[in-house]
Amino acid sequence: MTMPSKLLIGGLVAVLVLGIPFVFSNPYSLSIVILVLLYAYLAYAWNLIGGIGGQLSLGHAAWFGIGAYSSTVLFIDFGLTPWIGMLAGAVIAGVLAALIGLPCFRLRGAYFALATIAATMVLRIIVENTHGLLGGPRGLEVTLLRDAPAMFQHTRKEFYYAVAVVMVGLAFLINRAALRSRFGAYLTAIRNDQEAALALGVNVRRYKLIAYVLSAAMTAIGGTFYAQFVLFISPEKVFGVALSVQIAVVCIIGGRGTLWGPMFGAILLLLGEEARTHAVTQQVCAQWYSTAQHCRQNQLCRMSYSCTYNSGTVHILARSTTCAGYCTVHVLVQL
Repeated sequence: MTMPSKLLIGGLVAVLVLGIPFVFSNPYSLSIVILVLLYAYLAYAWNLIGGIGGQLSLGHAAWFGIGAYSSTVLFIDFGLTPWIGMLAGAVIAGVLAALIGLPCFRLRGAYFALATIAATMVLRIIVENTHGLLGGPRGLEVTLLRDAPAMFQHTRKEFYYAVAVVMVGLAFLINRAALRSRFGAYLTAIRNDQEAALALGVNVRRYKLIAYVLSAAMTAIGGTFYAQFVLFISPEKVFGVALSVQIAVVCIIGGRGTLWGPMFGAILLLLGEEARTHAVTQQVCAQWYSTAQHCRQNQLCRMSYSCTYNSGTVHILARSTTCAGYCTVHVLVQL
């Protein structure tokens, strides 16, 4: 690719990045964009070991949860800024990944995937039974400081968008460097034929372990970002096997082992999920409207309602008038 072409592409990307907050000025819409970027970042982290290295890890929620809990505990109990807690979580995740990866890399294929799931479930059980420090199954609520960038908090979504863009950019560059380096060539050789790579003198366990540790550390940083973005974490949310599967699926759908695959996968999966949620919301609200019309036509009661959607939940506020008086019902439908 020539230099003018690179400059043109770089300029287009810059315009796109700077223009998104203006196009999606609504806080909810911008939150969806931020989540797309977060999942793209997590997919790039997974791509190092699961895509380029070809090792099917279904336990990355472990590193995500470690990053979320490490920074949150250091912030709540010791007043340490999550910017530093983010690095601490990355170090802890990297060390644990090395300890778990050493024996687990003796396994291959589905057996390695099952081992990573087991490790995640063990960590989740430990967190759920640590009530004092980690809040047990109820989780931890991050103290709200409002506009405090030094403590990784802000009331404007644009702040988190900027941080997410930087994270995705760095993850993209790390993947790009890996794919163009001897390290990436070794990982690709291991993915294609591990026995042949061993015969050629490649230290298979060493390079898989390096990729796994780097992937875990990057995923832990994503966990810290999530904790500061939603301001609440629980073992079910950040240590769930479903999260591990979703991270892997994002990368696989987009094209694992490729440079742009994680980004395309995040866009396809998250926007598809949002479209499904919107369709279900419309269906739920339409059913309530039909019920209200039936009640009015048969003079059973007079019903009025409002239907809104926020963060995966349909909020329906219904008020009916019957011979017994007034009745107000607030219904929550979790999608």
